[in-house]
This record gives sequence, structure tokens and C-alpha cells, in this order.
Amino acid sequence: MKMSKNSFFFLALLLAFSVFMAACASEPDATPAPAEGEEEAEGTEGTTEGGEGGDLVIANLSDAVALDPHGSNDTPSSNVAQNIYEALVEQDENMDLQPGLAESWEMIDDLTWEFYLREGVKFHDGSDFTADVVKANLDRILDPDVASPRQFIFNMITDVEVVDEHTVRITTEFPFAPLPAHLAHNGGGMISGDLIAEDYEAMEGGADPGSKISESPVGTGYFKFDSWTPGTEIKLVRNEDYWGENAKLDSVTFKVVPEDLTRIAELETGAAHISDPLSPSDVSRVEGTDGMFVNRQPSVSLSYIGFNVEKEPFDNPLVRQAISKAINKDAIIEGIYDGAGIPAIGPLAPDVFGYDDSVSGLEYNVEEAQALLAEAGYEDGFSTTLWTNDNRERIDAATFVQAELEKIGIDVSIEVVEWGAYLENTANGEHDMFVLGWSTVTGDADYGMYALFHSENHGEPGNRTFLSNPELDELLDQARQNADPEERAALYKDAQEILVDEAPMLYIHHQEFLLGVSDSVQGLWQHPTGILMLQDVTLQ
Repeated sequence: MKMSKNSFFFLALLLAFSVFMAACASEPDATPAPAEGEEEAEGTEGTTEGGEGGDLVIANLSDAVALDPHGSNDTPSSNVAQNIYEALVEQDENMDLQPGLAESWEMIDDLTWEFYLREGVKFHDGSDFTADVVKANLDRILDPDVASPRQFIFNMITDVEVVDEHTVRITTEFPFAPLPAHLAHNGGGMISGDLIAEDYEAMEGGADPGSKISESPVGTGYFKFDSWTPGTEIKLVRNEDYWGENAKLDSVTFKVVPEDLTRIAELETGAAHISDPLSPSDVSRVEGTDGMFVNRQPSVSLSYIGFNVEKEPFDNPLVRQAISKAINKDAIIEGIYDGAGIPAIGPLAPDVFGYDDSVSGLEYNVEEAQALLAEAGYEDGFSTTLWTNDNRERIDAATFVQAELEKIGIDVSIEVVEWGAYLENTANGEHDMFVLGWSTVTGDADYGMYALFHSENHGEPGNRTFLSNPELDELLDQARQNADPEERAALYKDAQEILVDEAPMLYIHHQEFLLGVSDSVQGLWQHPTGILMLQDVTLQ
């Protein structure tokens, strides 16, 4: 769907006025509201407990792209996969590492780690979880024929050795301190060894990698796959043979509801129990309605507008700097996201290792933006396109940017693209500018920067701006190969300084995740990465 400048003229004016009013209203108290997720859990713990059983219905903006944890790199897919598959390591609510399918691990030397696996764990198909299966999974992620978009998370691994049935030895190309954190990523979810073999057999017959796995996924998780009607819903049912504490719900239905207001209506009528995400503009409606509440979760995510640096005029860093300076991102945060989040000066959120608050970003200054544009040879501006998916806030942000860039002579046409096509087309570099987000799910700058900016990760792995900077590549390589935390932090600071000049994206904010939740839902919490944690959820 294309949206011309004229079709948004009135809306842009209205939005600008709304931004002004929101900014004025926030002046008396600029302190963000406290997160409600933990308070809800604590407040309900001693009251009426939800009963076990029932079907939890989650109204989602988008459908999963794939149910192969090695074959997708988007949040809707990860939210489903989190419940089917488990990784060797887990992260708790503070992003601290905890045992997962591995009971413990240790670093044997600078390049060698050993992971000691839980015994007695079975996959949903009845097969055993063993060291051989771990090797099969990691080998598959690194297999160039599979072409996993999550290969970059594990590409430092050179060898996976089966020591015995429940011990795996992993060798890395260089010292890599964040390895356990990377293995906690749901891209390292363990798939049944039998299913991996079936998928390879299907590939030999001409099928796409992961097609067999997405058709009938098999993990060790507390829920197991039941059905998937693409574009409509995915249903999971409780794994009665789970090795740990069973999930309390009978089932979970991930229902695709693209319209924000429809998700709210389903929450109000009881057709859904959770609206994910909740638009900031709908917070007051949920808070003012009996029987539901807003769950808030600070995040390690980044929302941004990226430039395709391989296309004119975005191959000129002066143009990219000019656009970054022309946009008042504070106005976007207050007027569109209702203040839910903090301004971003770079790609890393404050809670991520490697974040450095001494790095100065590109500040809002329209006069300087115009001067940079003229210096780049575009004094009279140019015409371009800005892509977004069908997310209300992203569409509104694109509309705001459209109106702001018109002031410096840049004519922007907005295109709204369906989610699956959006990911595919931006991975292929078919865009000019685009609105997207990224979560540093490991809590380490390696994931927050190597994926987004290293030249080896162009396209689907994360670098959709197609930035290539040899000096930046070298810094990111050195930082991931250095075991000293202080030296790593210094390298990441230098890398962030380069990104100020390169300006491959306009960093908007580190958002606060918002959910609309029925009061009947007990025991829910959302991870700082955005993943819904459902094992202990009950319905009252």
C-alpha cells in the first residue's frame, strides 16, 4: 500500500499538533512510569490463584515466519519457538545466565568450553536429548547449505565434540567470553535429532531447509506443537511428559490480529487474553476498562529508521547525517509512543554491556541538516521511499518523518508492506529507507552491533542497511575475540564513535514493551527481549 505526501498532509499537521500538546503535558513530570510487570505478579501472588488448564489466547500483530528456530530471525516466530524448544542456557528476568538443557558449563581454556547436559530429557517425539543431538543442532546452524540467518550468532564455533552421552565440548576460533549468552539465544533452540535427519532428507529431494521442521516442529519444551493455519493462528498444547515442572495451561493459541483496535476489542470481549503489542495510544483505553491492565517491560531493544547505504543518495554519509539531524526523535517518542521508552543515541540500550554514555549522537538541528544536505550536493532535496510494516506506531513515525523531511526538500513516499514480504525485501536490499527494530537479546554488544553493522551480515542476519566499513569490521572482530571486559568496552566505544559519522540509521528509542492483559491472566511476565514467558501462566 502506497501513501503519497498529499494523502498524509492533514494527518501530519494533526500529528505535529498532538506532538506539541504531548510534549507540553509531559513537562511537569518527565519521569517514566514504573514498570508494572513485577508489581502485578507480586500483588496477585497472595490473592486468588488462577486455576490450571484452559486455553490462553494471545492476539498478535503478525504471524510467525517459520517454526524452525534456526531458520527465522523475527520476534513473532521466536515467541512461539520459545515454548516449543529449549536452549542449553537460559536468561532470567535480569538477563543473568541460568542452566537450561545444560545443568552446568565451564571454560577449559581460552578456546574450549564443556557443557554438561541434563539426563532423562526427551523430545516431544519420544527421542532422547543427548550430546549427539546438541552436535547435530550446532552443526546444522553452521551448515552453509542450511544458510541459517542465525549462523552469525555461532560462527566463532569451529568444532563440536561429543565427549560422552551427556557432555559436549565446544571449541571456538578465538577466545569468546559471551558464548554461554549466545547459546541462551532461542536461535540455539534444540530440535529433535530425528527431525533434523528428516529435514536433510527432504532437502535432498529439493525441499527448502527447515520446511519439514516448520511443518511439524519437535523440541523439548513445556508446550508442544498442535497446529498452524498460516495467517490465522498457531496452537500449542501442554507437554505432559516435560522433564521439569509442567506448564499449567492446557494450551496456547497465537492468533493473528493485525488491527490494533481489533486486538483491544477481543481483549474487552474475552475473545483474547493478551494483546501483543499494545499501542501506546491505546494505553488509556485499557487502563480505563475494568477487567484488564497494562503490562510494562523495559527492554534492550532499539527502534530505528535505516538507510540502504548501497543506494543513492544514501551512499553519501552526509545525506544520512542530514536526515538524522532533521528528525526530532523526542517528538516521536512523546507524540507517537506516548513517552514509552528512552531516546537512543546509538544502537545499544543502557543495560547492554558495551553501552557508553560518553558517545555523542547526532543531535536534532534542522539548520545543520540543511547545510549537510547542501554540502552533499542535494541543496534542492530529492525524492525517496520509506518502508514500514503494518504497525500503527511505525506507520505514524513514518508519517511524521515524511512531514519533517519535506521541510528540507526531501519528498518521501511511504509504502506499507506485509510482514513476511517486508523481511524478505529488506533482506534483499530492495528498499531505500525502512522502519524496523532490533533486540540485543544476549545483553552483550557483540549481538547488538556485530549483527547490525558487520559487512559479513548483510541482509537477513541483521545488517539491512548494507553498511561496509573495514575499520568498523576490524573493531567488531577484535571486540568479540577479546576476553578482557575493559578492553572490549573500549573497542565498542570506538565502534560507536564510527557509527556517529557513518550514520547508517536514525536511532529513535529503546522502547518499553506494552501488553494489554486480561485480569484473568496470572503468572505472566515478559522478558526484556520481548518474549512472553508462559510456563507459569494460569487463567483465573
